[in-house]
Amino acid sequence: MQEKINAYFNDPQIRKELTAAVARLVNVKSVKGEAAPGAPFGPGPKAALEEAVALCRDLGFESRNYDDHVGIADLNDKPTQLHILGHLDVVGEGTDWDTDPYTCVEKDGLLYGRGVSDDKGPTVCALFAMKCIRDLGLPVSKNVRLIMGTDEESGSEDLAYYFAREPYAPQSFTPDAEFPLINVEKGHYYPDFGASWPAVMVEPRVSALTGGFRTNVVPPEAQAEVLGLSAADVRPFCGAIEGQSGAVFTLTDMVGGVRIHCAGRNAHAARPEGGINAIQAMLELLSQLPLADCESTKAVKAMHRLFPYGDTRGKALGIAQADDVSGDLTLNLAVITMNETGFTSKFDCRFPVCSTEENCRKVCETAFAQSGISVIKDGEMHAYHMVEADSPLVKTLLECYTTYTGVKDPQPIAIGGGTYVHNIPGGVAFGCEFPDFDTKMHCANERARVDDLLRSAKMFALAIARLCE
Repeated sequence: MQEKINAYFNDPQIRKELTAAVARLVNVKSVKGEAAPGAPFGPGPKAALEEAVALCRDLGFESRNYDDHVGIADLNDKPTQLHILGHLDVVGEGTDWDTDPYTCVEKDGLLYGRGVSDDKGPTVCALFAMKCIRDLGLPVSKNVRLIMGTDEESGSEDLAYYFAREPYAPQSFTPDAEFPLINVEKGHYYPDFGASWPAVMVEPRVSALTGGFRTNVVPPEAQAEVLGLSAADVRPFCGAIEGQSGAVFTLTDMVGGVRIHCAGRNAHAARPEGGINAIQAMLELLSQLPLADCESTKAVKAMHRLFPYGDTRGKALGIAQADDVSGDLTLNLAVITMNETGFTSKFDCRFPVCSTEENCRKVCETAFAQSGISVIKDGEMHAYHMVEADSPLVKTLLECYTTYTGVKDPQPIAIGGGTYVHNIPGGVAFGCEFPDFDTKMHCANERARVDDLLRSAKMFALAIARLCE
């Protein structure tokens, strides 16, 4: 069986077809947009879903669109044993790309484009694994269903819609993360918080501050306007912070004040230490300026005190913690908007198994209250996800990983959370990111090695054959 699967995916024609299928999906910009009739997550995800369903049908699979939330493709008409969950929506492109993010480009064995690794490329790998099983006539007595969603990056309302109408499969995995296998995902805590105050006319003061665009992305940019100071007044404070953080400040004089732009570097919120948080760098700068004693200044200083630059573990908030099962709590100050009468903000916290309401949420809310900040909404902690390492699903998938990598005794890992099976009973994440390669997920120049996609498809085909035999 392994030899047949190897030969199938080593065929240059299959390689060509697989990369063409990835390009077909990547070329559709599927960032979440404003909901509309027939497009619950905006026109982009809807267009990608229609293209994916068409692709499945072109490859000869029975495929269905579930009210523009998810699409499905079935291997056969037997009882379903396995769900493979991939998603077609993507995060925004950001800046600093070397190619058009929505035109899939192949160069030196790499595919470039938004979604080649997260998660359109892996979804195509699963589809071609099903095609391999069918084309080779490998014996299976159960069905595998590929579920292609459109809202993974923004809360997975697509899956909630689907599973309100269809049952869970006995086994599930998603190629929405990394190898060898993820069986523990941290919990999520991402409250909206802020404060308000009457407008005042004292100077110098911060009259505007914005930054970030998604909770699960380290903010790469922030902007502020300060009335009563000039670029020359602010510039002496920038150098040390730029040296400390790697952020870059651009100062522009305007009528009555100065406009400040901070350029950082985005990264996934589960690994915030890999980015340069532009909001935190901006707060570092603003807190050092000679601002008037007013409510906006108090808010800036409070936010800087609670979220100092470089604190990605919640130490200043008092919620830093870790355990041997799931590792450290991580914290990403993700979004902020401040004007003359108040501010709102949001962070993305991934908490370990040891976290509780008492040692996390309540501690955070107490720290906020002491600084005059209130939780506005979504102040609940969302539970972690864990599947036992000795489950049949975990064992089988790790065996497939060993078969195609040669890695002996691979161990399941815990991550910051956020894969597509976080709320799926018994679900795990399996691929497609290999430990030795940076896919630049959620960053500019997102990429995937074609050889890795083919190797992943081989693993998925073997997994289907073993789990559904």
